[in-house]
Amino acid sequence: MDPNRLNGKNILITGAAQGMGAANAEYFAAQGANVTVGDINHDGAKDVAARINAAGNGKAIAVRMDVTKRADHTAAVNATAEEFGSINVMLNNAGVNKPRMFLDIDEENWDMIMNINAKGMLFGMQEAAKKMIEQGPMTDHPYKIINVGSIVSRTAFLDVIPYSCSKYCALAMIIGGAKALWEHKITVNGYGPGVVKTELWEQLDKDLVEIGMFEKEGQSMDHLAQTMILMKQLSTPDDVKGTAAFLCSDESDYMTGQLLMIDGGMIMQ
Repeated sequence: MDPNRLNGKNILITGAAQGMGAANAEYFAAQGANVTVGDINHDGAKDVAARINAAGNGKAIAVRMDVTKRADHTAAVNATAEEFGSINVMLNNAGVNKPRMFLDIDEENWDMIMNINAKGMLFGMQEAAKKMIEQGPMTDHPYKIINVGSIVSRTAFLDVIPYSCSKYCALAMIIGGAKALWEHKITVNGYGPGVVKTELWEQLDKDLVEIGMFEKEGQSMDHLAQTMILMKQLSTPDDVKGTAAFLCSDESDYMTGQLLMIDGGMIMQ
């Protein structure tokens, strides 16, 4: 790991109080980045920021963000720029899922997932881009917006249709955003994790038992690992953070409109 890989990067991460978001925040800071840890769980965000600052690499601040509120994105972007001098990378990581069989999807389930995963991502892209445009182009490198997609950005499963729709939106916003924002020297890319052992997947495992997809907890992950993942193993946030750091770094400057899959060979297209 290059300890200076992300020097000069001021990065806002949504949904960063736990899971992949927290792992990314700490990993980016270890490579020299300054990080704003955004999450609706402000206490959790403050804990992550405290760990980063105690480690003495990059710097971190914590902000409370409800990603369904545009004003929270604006405030977090401004806080990043005020604390670190600018914002040059936005990582839209916040996301939720709640499985339902197709005929059981109701308005509440649909709205909750789409509001956080799709609308929240749009707000993050827009508010970060506005600030980047206001700051003016950087001399040597583009600004970067990164969206977290999923294996279901490329396919869909019968028990997570609203989530699949929201992650198709992530892909559409990567492509559309790349086309819309390059004139301002902003690239838009993303990455699509597979089955990652985080608090989100632990809850999903319980939810899948509740709706009758599996008989007991733990079966869903074992089933996916053995039947759908080419590498026959689940991933962890450590398997994802390297690709996320690459997309934040200068090494990805000549990329835009791309979604990189990190799924152990689940979806090959």
